[in-house]
This record gives sequence, C-alpha cells and structure tokens, in this order.
Amino acid sequence: MEFRVLSTLESCPSAIASKGTGGENERFFHAVGFKIRMLIKTLQQARRFLKILVGFTLLILGVVMIVTPGPGWLTIFLALGVLAAEFVWARRLLNHLKEQTERLRDAVFPSVDRAA
Repeated sequence: MEFRVLSTLESCPSAIASKGTGGENERFFHAVGFKIRMLIKTLQQARRFLKILVGFTLLILGVVMIVTPGPGWLTIFLALGVLAAEFVWARRLLNHLKEQTERLRDAVFPSVDRAA
C-alpha cells in the first residue's frame, strides 16, 4: 500500500479534471481559483464567528446592565438582533419580546378612539 501527499493542485477537483486537456497555465488558474474560494470561505467563517462573539458579549453586558446602571434592555434587544442573523432561537426570542413589548405598551397607553 502506497501513500502520497497531495499537492493543492492535485486536491482541486477542477485541476484534476483539466490535467489531460490543458497545459500548466490552465491548471495554475484552477488552483488559484480554488485557493481564492477557500480564502473567501475562511473569511465568511471568521465573520460569522465575530458576529456570534459580539452578539453574546452584548447579551451578557445587557444582563449585567439590568442590575447596574445602563441601558440593559436596549442592549439585550441589540444583542438578540445580532444573534438572530445566525440563530433561529434568537429570532424567535426577539419576536416574542417584541410582541410582549407591544402588549405592555397597549396596556399602559390604551389607544383612544376619537372617531366615536
């Protein structure tokens, strides 16, 4: 049984497919395209990680600001807005909090019908 290390050029599916049809330039450009796609994917993963990190940091700060001076609820809403882009549970919780806020607003400030 023989093992060998694959180069980036060999691990790129489009470069393998074009081995017999083109020259070195074609394989080079396929490998460069593969590397660019991998870089873009890595950047997207880093961006997602940073969004999640910022969201949870804001959420923790918001909870702390409920008992200390500061805009705790506003920070929690902001954190859920950031996290809702990545997590379904955050979107559901944000929608639930919006509904409860509207219910509270309607209870405290009832709408007056002036047409009657």
